[in-house]
Amino acid sequence: MSVVRVAFTQARWTGDKESMIALHEQWAREAASQGAQVVAFQELFYGPYFGITQDTEYYDYAESVPGPTVDRFAALAKELGVVMVLPVYEEEQPGVLYNTAAVIDADGTYLGKYRKHHIPHLPKFWEKFYFRPGNLGYPVFETAVGRIGVNICYDRHFPEGWRVLALNGAEIVFNPNATAPGVSNRLWEIEQPAAAAANGIFVVANNRVGREDNEYGDEAVAFYGSSYAVGPDGNYVGDVASATEDELVIRDLDLGQIREVRERWQFFRDRRPDAYGPISAP
Repeated sequence: MSVVRVAFTQARWTGDKESMIALHEQWAREAASQGAQVVAFQELFYGPYFGITQDTEYYDYAESVPGPTVDRFAALAKELGVVMVLPVYEEEQPGVLYNTAAVIDADGTYLGKYRKHHIPHLPKFWEKFYFRPGNLGYPVFETAVGRIGVNICYDRHFPEGWRVLALNGAEIVFNPNATAPGVSNRLWEIEQPAAAAANGIFVVANNRVGREDNEYGDEAVAFYGSSYAVGPDGNYVGDVASATEDELVIRDLDLGQIREVRERWQFFRDRRPDAYGPISAP
């Protein structure tokens, strides 16, 4: 399969988990009706971005993976015949919690999960209160549409993860985010295109959107959406999504471009892992 139609979402917090799940079910159906073969949601898609505060009440959003939400969307994936990337809050056991993305194949099979490696801890991004660092490596999932991987939000600042995913055979890397205005704006514009070009892969980067003042009042931050897909040449595929509005984005990715770009830029041939020892030092 050369051309893959991907759908990805950016949504504001509605105020409750069930309505967020219903919205994303509706979007999955709409995407499938437009021929999408993969549907990917934003970071922690069914809840608020609770990293803004440190409050144990938000532990209640965590669930097993696979578990109720993954099972629900696995049934929908099978019904629609689409691959799904589901970023959720995972409870492995009481007190052992991860920022996780489950991957479901087009026949509804649960293929596995990725756990976010890099956990920030700074004002309004108090994630170490909620998550342990990921411990499952950088898996690449063989799906009906090709080989896909996941990098979650803060992971995008660390080039080593992108490279491991590419070396493990990823063709498309999904990068769900909860990114707010400030110093991250310029990084949002350059990091994923740079990662795509350096590794000869497609990157799909989607971000939450809107101000979650229905949850946090005056303390809320305004997520800036601006979701996009980028090709292995570092160029956007289509336009960048809205900075302020909910959006279901659909793009066609020609996986044949990966071979074309890698044969032009022989980065994998010319890399020198024997010289990179210092980057793995603690």
